[in-house]
Amino acid sequence: MSNIVNTTDSQFQSDVLESQTPVLVDFWAAWCGPCKAIAPVLEDLSREYEGKVKIVKVDVTSCEETAVNYNIRNIPALLLFKNGEVVAQQVGASPRSKLVSFIDDNI
Repeated sequence: MSNIVNTTDSQFQSDVLESQTPVLVDFWAAWCGPCKAIAPVLEDLSREYEGKVKIVKVDVTSCEETAVNYNIRNIPALLLFKNGEVVAQQVGASPRSKLVSFIDDNI
């Protein structure tokens, strides 16, 4: 079972910015090969970090407003939010170990 939340432009405020838990936001698109490559890793991490980090996906094709607001130019782009603010970001597909370090170093 997936713990990943798929959000929309209208839900981004409540799903991400108002979250009491740190949120890892994955900006992605269905046509993006590297996005598909990291999807299973994010699924695993959503279970591993349950209660510690919320993972939210933003499809840049249907959520253009949010992607523009955060200046997303390349995907996959991972932004880590704490208390409604971006505290870290990473662009491109990474191996599991790098994603774990990215989360651990920033929460």
